[in-house]
Amino acid sequence: MSIHFQNLELEIQGQVATVWLNRPEVRNALDEVLLSEITQAITHLEQDECVRVIILAGRGSVFCAGADLNWMKRMASYSAEQNKNDAMGLATMLKTLKEVSKPTIARVHGAAFAGGMGLAAACDVVVAEPVAEFCLSEVRIGLIPSTISPYVIQALGIQAAKRYMLTAERLSAKEAHRLGFVQELCEEGMIDTSIAQIAKALIAGGPMALAQTKALMKKVVNRPLDDELIRQTAGLIAQVRASPEGREGVASFLEKRLPAWR
Repeated sequence: MSIHFQNLELEIQGQVATVWLNRPEVRNALDEVLLSEITQAITHLEQDECVRVIILAGRGSVFCAGADLNWMKRMASYSAEQNKNDAMGLATMLKTLKEVSKPTIARVHGAAFAGGMGLAAACDVVVAEPVAEFCLSEVRIGLIPSTISPYVIQALGIQAAKRYMLTAERLSAKEAHRLGFVQELCEEGMIDTSIAQIAKALIAGGPMALAQTKALMKKVVNRPLDDELIRQTAGLIAQVRASPEGREGVASFLEKRLPAWR
């Protein structure tokens, strides 16, 4: 099924889909149309059984510079109810990106500011070029990084998030890597090679195992290690072992062959 997008390009090569933000003339700034289209694209790719990995990338010189200025001008005249409804567009997109069952990779080059940093934070893996920069700039214009905060705090850590949300300092790719926000700091000009290697590693995993592992992390994060959690995790692995994919994976390992999904 083909979908027409105004501000996105959807590129599928084999089992890897790349969602390209395609507003280079405004540094891939976010507006209500782009947010809706990202949500549509991720929802579509969730349902495409041939796609195993989703990459989020930006055309032009930067990944995403944050909110579109014209969109912000329109917001200034919105009522409280209109502002709430408008903010839900970003909230819905980030939740859709975070909860898609397939692994996601943010391809960050140039700037990833404000909502752009939120986009990266909602992905499973962030790969950045050495000259990439991140910034939570909202307080500088009297706003707060409210909608993106759950994703940024989880990806960056509480103490680091406090500093960069409050100061709006720019965060270099090197420092973001040191803090764990960026998982792969590639060499200059090698970002696509680095992403291809990670995508290859992801595709080697079982499709259901990857989806269930993402769901597992959501269940386990920030929960106390109590008897209930132990029972739940033991029950989950028991179910997976008995599943067709689990049985095939173990059999292929013992028989020294590739599993059926490869």
